[in-house]
Amino acid sequence: MQSTSQIRVRYAETDQMGVAYHANYLVWCEVGRTEFIRQLGVSYAEMEAAGVKLAVADAHLRYRAAARYDDEITITTRLTSARSRMVAFAYRLTRRRPDGGEELVADATTDLVSIDGQSRPITIPATFRARLEAVVSSFP
Repeated sequence: MQSTSQIRVRYAETDQMGVAYHANYLVWCEVGRTEFIRQLGVSYAEMEAAGVKLAVADAHLRYRAAARYDDEITITTRLTSARSRMVAFAYRLTRRRPDGGEELVADATTDLVSIDGQSRPITIPATFRARLEAVVSSFP
């Protein structure tokens, strides 16, 4: 399973040169991750209401090309691992070229740990974990 989300680089997300500021790429990954989980039939809000929060424990981002103001960015998200207390996601961020093709802008990974309301690691409830484990995959 993979999820695809679209964003358009807003002016406020760019620097003086019109290039997307580097921290925004991780925000865009969060957009992809949130939509991925929503496509599983669960929302972050529902998980949190059940006492489970997912905190980013590790993030890796590799920039491939500059995203610029008004670029349409496609965020492709996959779940690469689901364990008792941790999940891992991989992302590909691409933009549409003028010729209609796609260009890789960045790829990224995040590891998230399951925590309770006091920020202590907890086991992901079986119902959520089963949905996650059923869709684990990786990019070719």
